[in-house]
Amino acid sequence: MLTAVPYWFVQGIAVSLGLVWGSFLNVVIHRLPRGESVVHPASRCAKCGTKLRAIDNVPVLSWLFLRGRAHCCKAPISPRYPAVEAIGGLAAYAICEKIFAELGPDGHVHVYIILFALYLALCLGLVALVFIDLEYMILPDVLTLGLGAVGLATFWLRDMHVAEAFGGAAFGFLLVWLPFIVLYKKLRGHPGMGLGDAKLLLLTGAWFGVRGVLFALMAGAVQGTVVAIVVLLVKGRIEEPEAVRREREELKAELDSLEGDERAALEQEIAKDPLALAPGEGVGKARLAFGPFLALATLEYYFVGEAAVQGYLRVFGGDA
Repeated sequence: MLTAVPYWFVQGIAVSLGLVWGSFLNVVIHRLPRGESVVHPASRCAKCGTKLRAIDNVPVLSWLFLRGRAHCCKAPISPRYPAVEAIGGLAAYAICEKIFAELGPDGHVHVYIILFALYLALCLGLVALVFIDLEYMILPDVLTLGLGAVGLATFWLRDMHVAEAFGGAAFGFLLVWLPFIVLYKKLRGHPGMGLGDAKLLLLTGAWFGVRGVLFALMAGAVQGTVVAIVVLLVKGRIEEPEAVRREREELKAELDSLEGDERAALEQEIAKDPLALAPGEGVGKARLAFGPFLALATLEYYFVGEAAVQGYLRVFGGDA
């Protein structure tokens, strides 16, 4: 039972694990979009390539001690690194509290550990998706489909029915794929949302069923709209991430260097990638990554979503 060990000790272990895995999450966010291995080689300075010392990898504290600059070459270290590590620690603490509240003090330790590991993997994976999509406007399949598969494989450990998990996953995918990709493309000539968004909602459905999918889509749309309006008011336009623009320039340079069949083959590949072409003028053609808002809303549903849904149904005349 959980009462067999002091709860402060459990909290400390949980937060420590969250910080450590948050540090690894920075590696995932940096390397995965580049197609690099996340386990080899060991962490190195992004500027000069020097292998980092163990003391340089202490979550949050190393960045503070080094005052945000690399020990080897004094290059600035993005504040994203300690932020992601801190998010990992905070997420682990919140998961710890939520599971304890659900299981109670008489819960079995092995059940607590399994659920903590599962939900920590989910939360950290969603955080990685947020940062990757914000920077590169892509949602890697290894995260969306991988975590979706974990959700489907562990429904019985999380008190879900098999139909709820598999039905939720199918519903989440189809909810984006059919209207926003298939039909929208037929009407407008280009998809209204990316296939990665459909896979992300598949993930949501696998973990939280149809209600989780609907919550994530609606809450994500509201939050995305608010952010878009704020950006437009402040900057007057919505800009693509620098990494997307840089990759498009590299593709153009490569295309200009080719001739004949090689050039035609690359042109065909470029035509399949909507990000390979610059967005049109006007607010209606601006590109804003929607994945971060879906991922954020999925996190919100795990922590507070069901209570929010229950409250909404009580206020507006329905029963859950």
